[in-house]
Amino acid sequence: MSQSSLPRRSVLAGAAAAVVGWNTVGRAWAVEAPADAPAGAAGASSLAALPPLDGTVVTDAGTLTRFGGDFGHLVTAAPRAVLHPGSVRDVATAVRFARRHRIPVAMNGQSGTGAAAELESHSSYGQAGVRGGLAIDARGLDRIIGVTPGRAVVEAGVTWAQLTDAALAQGWMPPCLTDYLHLTVGGTLSVGGIGGGVQRYGFQVDTVESVDVVTGTGELVTASAHANRELFEAVLGGGGQAGLIVRATLRLVPARERALVVNLFYDDLTAYLADQEKVMTERRFDLQVGDVERNAAGTGWRYKVEGVVLHDGADVPDRAALVRGLRCLAAETTFADQTAREYAYRVDGFAGYLRAAGLWSQPKPWMSLFLPASTTETFMREAVALLTPEDLGAGLLLFYPFRTDVFTRPMTVMPREPVGFHFDLLSFPFPGADHAAALRRNRRLYDRAVELGGKRYLIGAIPDVTRADWRRHYGTRWGRVVAAKHRFDPAGILTPGQGIHS
Repeated sequence: MSQSSLPRRSVLAGAAAAVVGWNTVGRAWAVEAPADAPAGAAGASSLAALPPLDGTVVTDAGTLTRFGGDFGHLVTAAPRAVLHPGSVRDVATAVRFARRHRIPVAMNGQSGTGAAAELESHSSYGQAGVRGGLAIDARGLDRIIGVTPGRAVVEAGVTWAQLTDAALAQGWMPPCLTDYLHLTVGGTLSVGGIGGGVQRYGFQVDTVESVDVVTGTGELVTASAHANRELFEAVLGGGGQAGLIVRATLRLVPARERALVVNLFYDDLTAYLADQEKVMTERRFDLQVGDVERNAAGTGWRYKVEGVVLHDGADVPDRAALVRGLRCLAAETTFADQTAREYAYRVDGFAGYLRAAGLWSQPKPWMSLFLPASTTETFMREAVALLTPEDLGAGLLLFYPFRTDVFTRPMTVMPREPVGFHFDLLSFPFPGADHAAALRRNRRLYDRAVELGGKRYLIGAIPDVTRADWRRHYGTRWGRVVAAKHRFDPAGILTPGQGIHS
């Protein structure tokens, strides 16, 4: 379509100019024309004017490129425009407009620190991408509305780092933190939100009291377990399919001053699994994770329990009691006492190293799985026989237990046993790695996990996932997933990158 066929105030988007509407014939954004543009009025009826916004819609190439990628650097899905919202109202207005014109929409968490150019969606395989659609920059909603005893109210673009420091200043703490804190609240609540507090508190979504959500019809709704419960349960861990979280009320717990970190090492997988379950059942630690790493000789794999006791200065934990009766390699056990904040931010130094080494921006085929305890040993023995040091690169493989009864949100499906294990392959491959082969490996491990009763986490890089795979993943809850999509996003415009309903 030529410029002269558009309204005199508009040309197709592409220059650094204000977006004024959507060209319904050319299906492209229209921007304010230069003062000396031709004044032909033909085609004015094809322009749907953009409603007034507190923020801006931009179409410059640099922004579109940035929002077209993500942390995984494996999938590119550039939007046609990006909304930098100036208010929650902007999100509702933009979604109503997008629904009317069948423009796909996704919220993009833009995680990380530093300048805007260094921020990115933290998904691994294009889940927050919206090819040809409208991306909404969650960082435009970055207000901490309030921190009161036991509770915080924040907008979706606030990071867990921002909330942690605001809460600590008043003697409180989020009960379950992700390992890397520079992720947005709305982003992690959309997929679940996992960390070392999972054994006691479940996912981050299990600590949510209420959310404000913009549905696929552009309606702004407050939802909780007591009001609009269907929507509440559909969006927490729902992958952005039924609505976009714009505000959340979260539970907080009293902060402790210090963190005693205990590292226990094992060469024997059977002993490791038994001890991980034992210390979880006995609640020896406030936070409990673990990982798999190469042994000192480089000839095989070893296993580590990382347990954390949170305490105040005068309340010193009994170190001997923490390791009593365990079958770890006693001579290699370590203890480290640090502030609770230092432990919460422990990944920042590692992230800095990865950035300096150029590995942060490399493709990363991450994958997170949840396994039933009864088949975990079988799966892990097969997995470590398949994995090589090159598969991890500079990354790590997290591996630790959880109780399934702590998960209360129906969209975060878990294995059907009382205890499960989290298998979290966080690879940072070195340059030259075969990423296509890594994706095939991920698919092989995923299929085997499903055979053994496992489930997946929504951010992982698993190729060729079909509707049948999703149906099997959700099991008896699939009907609820479909019903929520039809009710709250009848035009099917929200978060297409997840591929759940494609």
